[in-house]
Amino acid sequence: MDYTRKILLSEYGISEEVYERISAAEKKVTEEFEKIDRITEYNQLKVIGAMQKNRLAAEHFCGTTGYGYDDGGRDVMESIYACAFRTEDALVRPQIISGTHALTVALFGNLRPGDHMFSPVGSPYDTLEGVIGAKRKVKGSLADYGVTYSELPLLADGSVDFDGIRGCIRKETRLATIQRSKGYCLRPSLSVETIGKIIECIKSVKEDVICMVDNCYGEFTDMTEPSEVGADIIVGSLIKNPGGGLAPVGGYIAGKREYVENAAFRLTVPGMGKEVGPSLGALRGMIQGFYQAPQAVGGSLKTAVLAAQVFKELGFGVSPEPTEKRNDIVQCILLENRENLISFCQGIQKGSAVDSHALPYPAPMPGYDCDIIMAAGAFIQGSSIELSADGPLREPYAVYLQGGLNYHHGKAGLMKALQNMYDEKRI
Repeated sequence: MDYTRKILLSEYGISEEVYERISAAEKKVTEEFEKIDRITEYNQLKVIGAMQKNRLAAEHFCGTTGYGYDDGGRDVMESIYACAFRTEDALVRPQIISGTHALTVALFGNLRPGDHMFSPVGSPYDTLEGVIGAKRKVKGSLADYGVTYSELPLLADGSVDFDGIRGCIRKETRLATIQRSKGYCLRPSLSVETIGKIIECIKSVKEDVICMVDNCYGEFTDMTEPSEVGADIIVGSLIKNPGGGLAPVGGYIAGKREYVENAAFRLTVPGMGKEVGPSLGALRGMIQGFYQAPQAVGGSLKTAVLAAQVFKELGFGVSPEPTEKRNDIVQCILLENRENLISFCQGIQKGSAVDSHALPYPAPMPGYDCDIIMAAGAFIQGSSIELSADGPLREPYAVYLQGGLNYHHGKAGLMKALQNMYDEKRI
C-alpha cells in the first residue's frame, strides 16, 4: 500500500487528480534533483569543515548579556562564516533584524556625504528604496546624508548592459550594489559567474569601487559565493538561507576586513565595533542553523523545480524554467490575475505547519507601493527559508514561492496550493 498517497488523500484533502499530476511532474525532474543533491553535499561539507577548522565546541553556545565583551561563541560563529564564505572577516549578529537592515548597516558604514552609489542591475528590492532615498524622500536615508545614487537598467532580454556600466562610473563612485535575487521583478536572478563579470567590469574602470552583493536567497544554491569572484562585501539575512530555519533572528556582512569593520562601527559604536554586542540566547540557533542551511536550501530548490514543472505544464509562465540553472531559491509563477494569486497563496498557507487555519489577504505593507499578499506559516516570523509565497497585487500578478526547509513539506504544500486553485475553479 502507498501510505504517502493514502495520508495525502485522506487527511490532507488532496484529490487523485492533483496527486497524480504532481507525482508525474516529479518523475520528470529527477535529473535536476540529482544536480541539487551534488551542490547540497558540497556545501554541507564546506560548512562542517569551517566549523572544524574553527574548533567549534559546546561552550560556544552560551550567550552573553549587556555589553557582550569576550563573547567567544559570537567570535567563533563569525570566523565560521568568514571561513565558509572565503572572506577575511564577517559580522554576524542577532541585532541585525533583516536583510534590508544588514544592507543598511553595510551602506551607511562604508558611504560618506558626497559619495556616489550605483546599481548596475536596475532597481533594488522595494524596501531598499527607502534606505537609498533617491526616488522618494525618507528621513534618515542615504540621500538625506548627501549620498547620490544612480542605476542602470538591464537590457530588454534581462542581461547586463556591460557597455553601459563603464559609462556610469564617476570619479565620486564609492560603492556598487549588486542584487543577486530578482526581488519583485521578472528579471533572471544573477549567477555567481555573471556577478563576477559585473565586478570585473566595474573595477576595470575604477579599481577602488566597493562591490557589495545583496546575497539574500542565494546562499548555498551554487558551489561558489560572490565573495569568491571579487565581491568586497556580501550581505544577507539569517531568516533566509544561512539561518537554516533555526536562527531566530540575525543578519551577516562578510568580506574584506576594512569594510566589515566599517559596518561594525555603524552597527555598534565607532571605535568599538565587533568587540561589543551580546549574543543573548541566540547562538545555538544561529550556529546550528548555519549547519542545517545547505540541507534547507536543497529542499527549497527541489520544491522550486517541482513547482516550475507543474505550473509550466498547466500553461503558466515560470521563471526559472524547470531545467534552468538556479541562482536563488525563488520560483516566480505568472498567475495572470488577482484571484489566482490570492488562491495560490491561501493554498500555501493551508499547507503550512504553523497557522494553517489562517487565510492571508492582500494588504498595505510598509516599504511597498501596492497591496501585498504573503503566505507564511513559519516557526520564525518572516522566515522565507520556510515554505512561503508572496507577491504584489499588480500586473502580471506574479507569485514568488520560496523555502520549505525540507522537500517533503514543500511538495505537500505545493499540492495544497494546487488543490486550492482546483477547488476554487481557478484551473
